[in-house]
Parts: sequence; structure tokens; C-alpha cells
Amino acid sequence: MKIQALRTDVICSCPDSLHNYFAWPSVAVMQDGSLAAVASGFRLGHLCPFGKCVLLRSTDEGRTWSRPTPVIDTPLDDRDGGILPFGESSVMITSFNNTTADQRGWNGGKSAYIDAYLDRVEAMEGVHERYLGSTFVLSHDGGVTFSKVKRIPVTAPHGPCLLNDGQILYVGRTFPRGEGREEEEDCIRAYLVHPDGSYERRGRIENVAPDLLSCEPHALCLPSGRILVHIRVQGRGVFTTYQSESDDGGFTFTAPHPLLAPTGGAPAHLLRLRSGRLISVYGYRNPPFGIKVMVSDDDGASWDAGNDLYVNHVSPYLGYPATAELKNGDLYTVFYAHPTPTSPAVLMGTTWRLL
Repeated sequence: MKIQALRTDVICSCPDSLHNYFAWPSVAVMQDGSLAAVASGFRLGHLCPFGKCVLLRSTDEGRTWSRPTPVIDTPLDDRDGGILPFGESSVMITSFNNTTADQRGWNGGKSAYIDAYLDRVEAMEGVHERYLGSTFVLSHDGGVTFSKVKRIPVTAPHGPCLLNDGQILYVGRTFPRGEGREEEEDCIRAYLVHPDGSYERRGRIENVAPDLLSCEPHALCLPSGRILVHIRVQGRGVFTTYQSESDDGGFTFTAPHPLLAPTGGAPAHLLRLRSGRLISVYGYRNPPFGIKVMVSDDDGASWDAGNDLYVNHVSPYLGYPATAELKNGDLYTVFYAHPTPTSPAVLMGTTWRLL
């Protein structure tokens, strides 16, 4: 498999601000043909309490982008950004956050600034009960206005997928029960989400091993109705991607099986192209660091993996790529990276094609 990268640009940064860290993006083609990207932005760094889930729009196939606009901004740390257009003009944007205790102790000369903010948050009545966990907002006017922040028991970096009948299936990692969270078990589980934001639980995916963490899945529904799920699995020197399948709408799933070498990379984002080909893009955190692509011509039964899309040579803190197919069949992938050893994380976009 050959890949031709046509153009790579920084699409979102804030170099003149202390809050200059952007990461964990997703991208989708909206109903009007424009591109929309979401991410966590206006952060101090990888760990900090100031993250907001922001939205960017492009009307020229990713050549230029609007400024980032916050769409989920709770008092807690809002991480990741997932996006799913559905129906005639609706969109679901997802995020998640951590407790204030998880955000304390971050170094970098800004601890006093962080702790002063967290002191004020902890003085707010019921903040964890209202906001902690996996969050989402809904828009029914193409992303112009959004609902209040809602919660759901699972999270995934790129959000949910659409089933063939137009229903929303959210396959994500659960939050253990406690601190306002609903699930008893730390696992990957599917939830059907209704257009009004209510949801109902479906099946779970068994963990690969007791001492390996299964997390950050992404699901794709094929025309046959089969659902593919790519899962980040890590621990004991492992950092790789596994696949699980469901043939009954997410009520049951097969045992996950590995797609890559033990350090092959993760997390992944799945996309079915108009040609019928499947692609899955994922981060690679061993030198020389970068973004890789795997391609399937048989609906995920086999994959041509390890194809380089972007090579960084700078930092292992990069990845979370997601892809949209452009009108002419070219592909557009967003991801985050550190362009230089001393620069904060920025959002990047690459236009490319399969040869």
C-alpha cells in the first residue's frame, strides 16, 4: 500500500497565550459538506483543569479553519473531543473529565495557579455530581446552538458511530461506580443513544487480560450490519490495537484479537470510504513517532498495517488521529503533535490519498 501526503498544516494553535495546548481531536463531514473538527483546547498542558472542548469549521476542504469555539466548558477538565453528525441537521459532540483531585500536583511552575482555580471549583456545591464523567452536547441546527451538557456512562476519544438504521451506538470505556458514575465495572460497553440524549445499555467487550488495560475504542458499522471496534490495549510494555466484532447491533461482541505488534500503536479511528475500503488511522509512539494507517479490502477480515502518514521525530506525545473523506476522494486526517521539542501541542491536518 502506498500513501501520498499532499499537504500538512497546523490548523489550531494559540502561541501568544499561556493556555496554548490543544490535543485529542476528531473530524467529520457535516450535512452541508463542510468539515467540523473538535478537540480539547486552551489548556496549560497534558494535565490541567482548564481544558475546554472546542469546535472548528472549514468550508474549503481543510485548507483554512475557523477559530476554536468552546462547546463543552464545565468547571472540570474537559478532555478529548468526539463528533458525530446524524439526521438532517443534528450533531453530537462528546468529551469527558476527571476529578479535581486528579488535576492537582501538576508541575511546570504553574501549580499555584492551578490549585487556586481548583480551590474555587471545590467550593462549588455539587460540581462532581453535575459534571464528572463522560459528557456530551446535542445540536439540531447544524452546530449553531447546543443543548446543556448531558452525561453518559461511557467515553471514547472520537465519540459514537451510526448504525445502518440511523441510530447512534456509543461504544466506550465505562467509569467505575462512585463519584456520580453509573457503571460497576471498568470495561468497554455499548450504549444506544436516542436523539433526545437518553440512552440504553447493550453489550460489553471482554478485557484482553486482567493486567492489560482496554480503553479508547472506536466503532464502525458496515453495510452488512457488522460492527467493528478498534481498541487501545496497553500494559506490560504493550501499546497496540485490538479488534472486536458484533453481528447483532452491539448486544454481543467477539473476544478482541490483536491487529498490530505489541507496540504497534493506538488509539485508532475507523472510516469506510465510498469505494468500500476501510481505513484505520492510529498514533505510533516509538521513534521516529508519527501517525500510521492500516487499510482493509475485505471488511476488516485482514489489514495492511504500518503505513506511515506523518513522521514527527520529536515527541511520543502525539496521535489521536481521525479521518474524513473529501468530495474528490482525497482524505483529511486531523491529529495532535508537538512540532518542535519546546513547543506546546497543536492540532494538525493532513490531506492525503491512497495510491
